[in-house]
Amino acid sequence: MRPSPRRLLNILVPVKRAVDYSVKIRVNPQQTGIDTNVKHSMNPFDEIAVEEAVRLREKHKESIKSIRAVTIGPSKSLDTLRTALALGADSAIHVQIPDTAPSPEPLAVAKTLRSIIQKKNAEASGEGDKIDLVILGKQAIDDDLGVTGQMLAGLMGWSQATFASKLEVDEGKQEVLVTREIDGGGEEIRCKLPLVVTTDLRLNEPRYASLPNIMKAKKKPIEKLTPEDVGVDFTPQLETVKVSEPPTRVGGGKVANVDELIAKLKDAGLA
Repeated sequence: MRPSPRRLLNILVPVKRAVDYSVKIRVNPQQTGIDTNVKHSMNPFDEIAVEEAVRLREKHKESIKSIRAVTIGPSKSLDTLRTALALGADSAIHVQIPDTAPSPEPLAVAKTLRSIIQKKNAEASGEGDKIDLVILGKQAIDDDLGVTGQMLAGLMGWSQATFASKLEVDEGKQEVLVTREIDGGGEEIRCKLPLVVTTDLRLNEPRYASLPNIMKAKKKPIEKLTPEDVGVDFTPQLETVKVSEPPTRVGGGKVANVDELIAKLKDAGLA
């Protein structure tokens, strides 16, 4: 009896261009959001996702067929895709929106990813060409919403494993064993493919892109799409009324005894 052919995995890694983690955040003069005229880079959690996809391929060379990065953003987001390609992704997709457009909301992002997956899987010539594993950061550091992965899994009807701190692919059973962060420890779950995984900080330490790989990334293919191509309306459903700086913290003071403390609290209207 012949053994069943090995199923090849194709990984999709969504990445986002965000304000660099080292930048001190300031509110813009209009108080409509933060000042974005600062240094940007790939969202750190997405960087971890790219690294994990590359590590999986290094470990399972015969099983991982391709790694494709995807981003939704303005023209400058192309730099983020180039970074993903330099880190090890094979190709990329850029869903370009106007430079002045607000950052897409999680539901619109999830719907876009669903559209891309369905389109690519419909065009696939066989099971080995279909996208069956999505790895993305658990949240973006600009909005901290952390719901895109869960929404995508719900829209696709796929398995999901959030806040992953360890991934192990079982090639024979076509399953992925995921250790995920929970309060007070870790939880192991076994998921059938296709699967959506969101990455936690402890999953890995991303590598630096070498100069030769940066040069190679310039020759890797990037497919450009428009919102019309994916059939998604990016009009915001939420309105930000006002963004303001937190109140300035004032220094504390010392008291000699409890009676003096109570007196000060009463003077401040707190007791």
